[in-house]
Amino acid sequence: MEILSCNWRFQFQHPRRSVLSVVSAHKALFTLLWIIVFSSLFLWQRSSVEGIRIFLWVAWRPPGTALPRLRPVAFNLTDFGGVGDGVTMNTEAFKRAVAAISKFEKRGGAQLNVQPGRWLTAPFNLTSHMTLFLAEGADENLWPLMPSLPSYGYGREHKGPRYGSLIHGQKIVDVVITGHNGTIDGQGKSWWTKFRRRSLNYTRGPLVQFMWSEHINISNITLMNSPFWTLHPYDCKNITVSKVTILAPISEAPNTDGINPDSCENVVIENCYISVGDDGIAIKSGWDQYGIKYGRPSTNIVVRNLLIRSLVSAGVSIGSEMSGGVSNVAVENIYIWGSRRGLRIKTAPGRGGYVTNISYHNITLDNVRVGIVIKTDYNEHPDDDFDPNALPIISNITYDGIHGQGVRVPVRIQGSEEIPVQNITFHDISIGITYKKKHVFQCSFVDGRVIGSIFPVPCENLDRYDEHGRLVMRSSSQNVSDIDYDI
Repeated sequence: MEILSCNWRFQFQHPRRSVLSVVSAHKALFTLLWIIVFSSLFLWQRSSVEGIRIFLWVAWRPPGTALPRLRPVAFNLTDFGGVGDGVTMNTEAFKRAVAAISKFEKRGGAQLNVQPGRWLTAPFNLTSHMTLFLAEGADENLWPLMPSLPSYGYGREHKGPRYGSLIHGQKIVDVVITGHNGTIDGQGKSWWTKFRRRSLNYTRGPLVQFMWSEHINISNITLMNSPFWTLHPYDCKNITVSKVTILAPISEAPNTDGINPDSCENVVIENCYISVGDDGIAIKSGWDQYGIKYGRPSTNIVVRNLLIRSLVSAGVSIGSEMSGGVSNVAVENIYIWGSRRGLRIKTAPGRGGYVTNISYHNITLDNVRVGIVIKTDYNEHPDDDFDPNALPIISNITYDGIHGQGVRVPVRIQGSEEIPVQNITFHDISIGITYKKKHVFQCSFVDGRVIGSIFPVPCENLDRYDEHGRLVMRSSSQNVSDIDYDI
């Protein structure tokens, strides 16, 4: 099902004007207030409604309340025969609306208002120069089949076609999805159940997906209960995601990643709350030989001012599908709580590609099992034709201002002889630990530096510098291995 609703109203700001700073090591009280605000939301999101039809649910508004006009021309879904009674199928109404809006390309585009009601629909595509405005307040056979992604080979879960996304855009420009925090509910429970029972014949589709598109702006909405990845921009440029809430049950909701920029360029993700059943953010760029051949990196990405919970996975991940390369990523002002991993980079022999010029700044970890992770043996492959000699490069990674409490293993950097981790920097690290054994700062095959004093005591693989950048002690060996998965 698909439900559009709204309980909060945010005033939209352009990303460059946004001054919201959600988390800071020096603003613990502010962080606590955020947690209190979202506590009821988190408890509510753990339950999901059974069923596989799709509803757009828009809450009632007082009579005469005008919806904002963000384009020169605005339509209502009812203009195209839509009926929000929870019974009438509105797929054709959406398609007619999109077709009409496509004719306004040279006049600045048009806006489609989804008015208060319950709008039953199957998946539909968007068009260029379109704003989909969600006011406040399925049988998988309905989902079209699409070719597998070219950078993933035969399919992510099954060989062959994949299910399309509920909201899909392909080769489009200048699209806005916004509203008074209207909710798009993918009713993923039936999909998750069928996936676990292995009764699906094709790879599940995301809730929202854009492919080969530019200038996409998504703001002030809630996305919940996706069948698979929630928001998936694929080979896109100039993407802004701001003030979006993404929810799925924190367990038994497989692969419900929050936002997955995949072979994307110039992306800003900011001021969001994400609590899902897999990675909160996962930056990708293709899988093994298919991603190497496709050759589209993810680059110039900013992730800032987020609250993230991922009980079974990581708050912010890069990979493991990163064969086209990932570079120039800044992750800052992030609060990660109640999660299995905090900040993770994962790859393996066969991936090829690179992860380079990545910076993490002002990160708070609260009750996280493993805080910082780099893993080089994440051996999932699309088929047996990958090249084991295609070795990824991991270099120029900076962790600055990482603080937290209740962390079992603060750092686990697992390079290997084949894939060493190169030029890593730690500065201003203070992470309270719950495990009193030694070796909670774990390293293997890593070279880099520690600047100033950090806690816990760093591994011996790293050079030591004082706060002024003067060398204090050179590491005796970057190849020492001190990885312990039993803690």
